[in-house]
Amino acid sequence: MKKHVKTTVMVVLSALLGSLAIKIFIDAGGLFPGGFSGVSILIQRVVYREFSIQIPFGLLYIGLNVGPTLLVYKFVGKWFTVYSVLQFMLVSLFVALIPSMDITYDIFLISIFGGILSGSAASLALTANASSGGTDFIAIYFSNKMNAPAWQYILYANSVLLFIAGLLFGWEKALYSIVFQYVATQVVNDMHMRYKLMSLRMFTEKPDEVVDEILKSTRHGITKLWGEGGYSKTRKCMLYMVVNAFEVEDIVEAARSVDPNMFIDISKTERVIGNYYRKPLD
Repeated sequence: MKKHVKTTVMVVLSALLGSLAIKIFIDAGGLFPGGFSGVSILIQRVVYREFSIQIPFGLLYIGLNVGPTLLVYKFVGKWFTVYSVLQFMLVSLFVALIPSMDITYDIFLISIFGGILSGSAASLALTANASSGGTDFIAIYFSNKMNAPAWQYILYANSVLLFIAGLLFGWEKALYSIVFQYVATQVVNDMHMRYKLMSLRMFTEKPDEVVDEILKSTRHGITKLWGEGGYSKTRKCMLYMVVNAFEVEDIVEAARSVDPNMFIDISKTERVIGNYYRKPLD
């Protein structure tokens, strides 16, 4: 119950930040964000310009999210889907309730800080084991398949949206939207740790005890390689494992609680191929 309350609070905060990014920065700068929010805004502006009809953002945004939600439901899990639906429903509601605000007219500042706020909103949802739906669902699906972050590919896909926006509303808005989307994507890449992998090489004279302690809190495999210290001439064991970035500190703490003098080498891993345990989103 406590976990669900915490997740709900984070999802609500994420939706609020995402909505503020739209009302404070995107509307003020005439920008086009990525994903289905960008598609919704593009359709909204085209229809209004051509027919003077104001279609509610929420109607478009929810409608576009229905298909991907149903499509990837079995891949991302029940609760992940429920909280993601809650997130994009709340964004639709908040955008309708929050008035547009102009805090700056500098389009460059709008692009930078709007991207930071939008990326932070997406990262907060992902940290809570949710998402903003739509293209996030697609990115998470492929991240699971490839065992590597796929957010950068969503940025490439958004280029099609920006090309259309540039043709219809001018290239300056489209180019600044690229800056906005790039900043937002980088914030997500930096803040979201689930699909970032790290390799640990731990050198110890107490391998069995260290392994037992680590396996109390993780299901990742550990490989033992035996060798000899070049200076000490003592027999040592290297324990090798690949883990998610957010697990590193807990594993290091567990290992050093058994052998405080062990030597640990930590490095980034681009990708793994083969059987790798990843904790389910739910």
